Amino acid sequence: MKYIKVLLQIVLGFGLLSAGISHLTTARAEFQAQVPTWLPLDADFVVIASGIVEISLGLGLLVLWLKLPRQLIGLAAALFFIAIFPGNISQWINGVSAFGLDTDQARFMRLFFQPVLVAWALISTNAYRLLRRKKT
Repeated sequence: MKYIKVLLQIVLGFGLLSAGISHLTTARAEFQAQVPTWLPLDADFVVIASGIVEISLGLGLLVLWLKLPRQLIGLAAALFFIAIFPGNISQWINGVSAFGLDTDQARFMRLFFQPVLVAWALISTNAYRLLRRKKT
């Protein structure tokens, strides 16, 4: 089980790193389409900032192997996935096509993947242990 978690952490790290780089390069316009219109920030700023966060999280997952830093990065990744969830909801509600999600059904089905990412970050890094209360 330990090796599976390590592999999942590495895959998640590379995934975040790759997504972050694409925020700053090839998929910038598609990520801008996902920024909710109600957010009082420039869409390009949000995409650049979230890309930098993703790159940082990805690198953290790939290079930080001590227990506490790894768990903190995992928790930060889970919180990041929660923070960007309104963009996925906005894409579905507003019918915005991006990343091949060009139907309401495809956009809706994507919403169910976000909790998987949260769980993936928490479990692969053992960050869920930070959330459990210590018994006195």
